[in-house]
Amino acid sequence: MMLLLIIIAAIAATVGIVWLINKFIPQKLKPVVMLALWALIALFAYQTFNSVYKPIQFNKLKEKRYTEVIKNLKDIRVAQLAHREVTGKFAGNWDNLVKFIDTAKFTITQRRDSTVIDRELTRRYGGVETTKEITIVDTLGYASIKDSLFKNSDRYKTMMNLPVGKEGAKFDLKAGIFEKIPVFEVSVDKALILDGEDKDLITVEKQVVAVDGVNGPTLKVGSMEEVNTNGNWPKVYGDNDN
Repeated sequence: MMLLLIIIAAIAATVGIVWLINKFIPQKLKPVVMLALWALIALFAYQTFNSVYKPIQFNKLKEKRYTEVIKNLKDIRVAQLAHREVTGKFAGNWDNLVKFIDTAKFTITQRRDSTVIDRELTRRYGGVETTKEITIVDTLGYASIKDSLFKNSDRYKTMMNLPVGKEGAKFDLKAGIFEKIPVFEVSVDKALILDGEDKDLITVEKQVVAVDGVNGPTLKVGSMEEVNTNGNWPKVYGDNDN
């Protein structure tokens, strides 16, 4: 719509300028003036088209690259949540996380309720048998984390690498404790994802604050400043929570 309005305005301006030339410019100068005018019109048309077309193409490429990056972030989150379930904390470096996936196992358990004699209450009540309800957890077996989470894929071995954008770039991984609770954060600067694109458009993208956009200068999952394992992308890219 914006492009159409610009085109209409350009046509109207051109018609007006041509009318002025025909009315006020001497006949012998008209060919030179018209040639210069058409050159300026062509330049203006090119710049106008570019000013609208470049952001459109940038946004298409951005969405495509974000989609690829988010796939990795989701894999990383799944791996980190498994690490916390088994070890009680999140992994603080990539080598440990990959080794964990390669070697660790989930414990398969079954919970069942049972009734037993409450010896303390029985003693307190002078030998009157008193019971209490308890939950018993039985260990049924173990399951490979690698097989459970990634089946026949070994993509977890490269999930730390940025799949698009800056060649050789990796996600930044942090892990620690926030208010006595384990937390982690994996992030990557948007400039690395969009490497090679217009720097002005990248600067604008890093300042985005919108419901349907990836807010802030990075694409990330988790947080070191709150207990949160969500991603900062909108639902249009898929679920951003567990």
